[in-house]
Amino acid sequence: MMLSKKSTIRAVNGRSVSAITSSVLGKSQPEHQLQQKRTILGLIPAVDKRLYRMAKGVMPAISKTEQIALGCGTIGFDRDIFGGSPSLQKLVDTYDPKLSKEEQDYMDNQVNTLCSLLNDHEVSLNRDFSKEAWDYMRDERFFAMKIPKEWGGLEFSTHAVSQVLAKLATHCFDANATVAVPNSLGPGELLVRYGTQDQKEYFLPRLADGTLIPCFGLTGPHSGSDATSLIESDCVVQERNGELGVVASFKKRYITLAPVAGVIGLGLNLSDPDGLLKGTGEGGFTVALLERDHEGLRMGPRHMPLNAAFMNGTVEGEDVWIPMSNILGGQERCGYGWHMFVECLAEGRGVSLPAGSAGAARGVATGVGAYSRIRKQFRVPIAEFGGIQEAIALSASDGVMTIAGTDLMNAIVDNHEAPMVISSIMKQNCTERGRRIVERGMDIAAGSAICRGDKNYLGNAYMSLPIAITVEGANIMTRSFQIIGQGLTRCHPHMLELINSLQMPQSQEDEAVKIFTKQFYKVTGHGLTNFGQSITRGLGATVSTATRSKTAYKNGDKLLDYHEKQLLRLCANFALTADLCFTLGGRLKFEELLMGRLADALGAIFLGYSTLHHYTRRRGIAGLEDVTEHAMLRLEKEAQDALLEASDNFPGVLGGVASTVMKLGCFPLGNLTRPYKEPGDELTKEVSRMITTPSELREFFCEGVYFAPEGQMHQITDLNRALPICYEADKIASVLRREKRQPTTEEANKIAEADALRDALIQVDVYDNLTDKESQPEYTRPALVGTEERLAALSRKTFSDAA
Repeated sequence: MMLSKKSTIRAVNGRSVSAITSSVLGKSQPEHQLQQKRTILGLIPAVDKRLYRMAKGVMPAISKTEQIALGCGTIGFDRDIFGGSPSLQKLVDTYDPKLSKEEQDYMDNQVNTLCSLLNDHEVSLNRDFSKEAWDYMRDERFFAMKIPKEWGGLEFSTHAVSQVLAKLATHCFDANATVAVPNSLGPGELLVRYGTQDQKEYFLPRLADGTLIPCFGLTGPHSGSDATSLIESDCVVQERNGELGVVASFKKRYITLAPVAGVIGLGLNLSDPDGLLKGTGEGGFTVALLERDHEGLRMGPRHMPLNAAFMNGTVEGEDVWIPMSNILGGQERCGYGWHMFVECLAEGRGVSLPAGSAGAARGVATGVGAYSRIRKQFRVPIAEFGGIQEAIALSASDGVMTIAGTDLMNAIVDNHEAPMVISSIMKQNCTERGRRIVERGMDIAAGSAICRGDKNYLGNAYMSLPIAITVEGANIMTRSFQIIGQGLTRCHPHMLELINSLQMPQSQEDEAVKIFTKQFYKVTGHGLTNFGQSITRGLGATVSTATRSKTAYKNGDKLLDYHEKQLLRLCANFALTADLCFTLGGRLKFEELLMGRLADALGAIFLGYSTLHHYTRRRGIAGLEDVTEHAMLRLEKEAQDALLEASDNFPGVLGGVASTVMKLGCFPLGNLTRPYKEPGDELTKEVSRMITTPSELREFFCEGVYFAPEGQMHQITDLNRALPICYEADKIASVLRREKRQPTTEEANKIAEADALRDALIQVDVYDNLTDKESQPEYTRPALVGTEERLAALSRKTFSDAA
């Protein structure tokens, strides 16, 4: 609660507070005023100190690891959102993701060749790639896209890596996962940034040419992927035969590529009880580099993550001796692992995982969009059914959000930024939307999506996306704790300095009080500013929404202008709510329902700006306005609903006050100032129509999808090629019905060709023998053996036998 200047000098029975105080202390008022000189902020020092001590009492101490985390990574556009007034133009001017000619050639050649070597169904059955595919990935530097050319790598941009991963995901999710790990946490990326010269010279060329496949070992049974709690991953500094090193015991699981890795970056919790480090390095999270044959290291056992075939398994060891030369970065980097991990995590969490969802979005729009036009029910393409149209439009707008967010995130990382909060938003939002996209695709494709085989292009993606949901921090934790927990402390324009002042020792209290008081009033002023902007922008948004025509979005300039204003309104609402969260003090970290709702709002706002940024870069594609409008309407509704739920359920002792302030600021006229609604039916039908017929918007989604060469059976390719033929045949049939005539020879041939394609493409795989046992000559299925045994005991063996 802010103490105003008026409140501190208000009259009490005709006497000011300062006068009362001076009389009690037996001092004259002028003398008292000299000793208790008011600060320029309006509080006397004694009150400043009391307020400081109250805040310090409710704010828990921040651990050393948390302090390191607060200093890692970068802040940028996420801070602008927390400030309440971000700029779309700034995004457009700063970030422009593009592929170089070399990168585009790689996409068109090497990536296509790798896809041609992979049969997704066979990979899932064999639980592995062929040696030919493994060798091709090694030889063509698929594991070294981020390693600099001086060490033999490709030195591709983050955007290029993302596009490669997305294209692989349209064909084989196992290839996507396999290529993703070496190009994110590595440890190739860590070696480039932090390795000693000897480590770089030995490992990087071997990683670049594929001699060593890398993996990174963090996750443990009791700590998950929490690098602040490396339970059962301990190492102690010791000296053996004059050599300094560590003795480590560890149990890791869920480690992708561990069963085939030649080198692992191993996350350990280092302690130095005997002080052997002598000031060079320190205890804490440390990364060690171990080759596969390192004495005592056990790698090889595999997990079976759902139906996925990518290599994933355990890494274990007891009392393993690790020389100091094997510590990544050498002795001076002991205890520095958290910095390494956090700054590189942005790429794994914010780039690699969303790329898979972007690939799924393109694959579903391409394959399922075509299938719904080709497949008929009641002699009508199922694309004409309302339920199908709704699912396709939702998938298309989720798809454009995911693609837009991915492009922007790639550009941010390529701009040498490591935004921890945005990477968390991307991971949670995009993997969740990717899952929904594939689920809707499964619903539409129905039986053809659940029968496994070469014709099924959805089943393995459907079983793979839940894995992406769980890794790099499960989405439940990311949404309900990580995004806002990090965001409020790291991205709020004034909060970090305020928190730091509360952590200062007692001996520096006077200095801490000055810093705290200054930042406290900045936070208060920030809240008041956003309160005012929430009201004025909210009223303006209500009027502009009420007076906007349903087709206004067809004008691209008006589309941008309208939706940017809505996002600015929502940003002010969000920033105000973030300021009100400080009424909870240290309790905030336990209010996960509130943080989850605010994460929903923040995610919708970020993806909204990403979608507008994407539109400004790609405008000119016919139909892009429609799908952008569909996406923006949904995102604005999501943010509005999340903020409303937060205001209805604001927790804490001051929750009622915070809720009232929030409602007055965010929704000053109640329901009237909650104007956002889901897209209307006409827009939904139009977006669906363009995804299920030949159109420029459909071609946009086909970008980056793997299409097989002529003559090679590949279901998505065959569906895409059949679509214009079937669509043209349907138009001919419609004309014939309207004109009540028979087709010409040419028209009949086109209809016949389409019917033949339809019949072939709706078929599913069937097997005479589904298992190795069934293929054995003498094998009879157990149920049939039981039937024969029971019939043998009966006198009448068949219905045709005489009664």
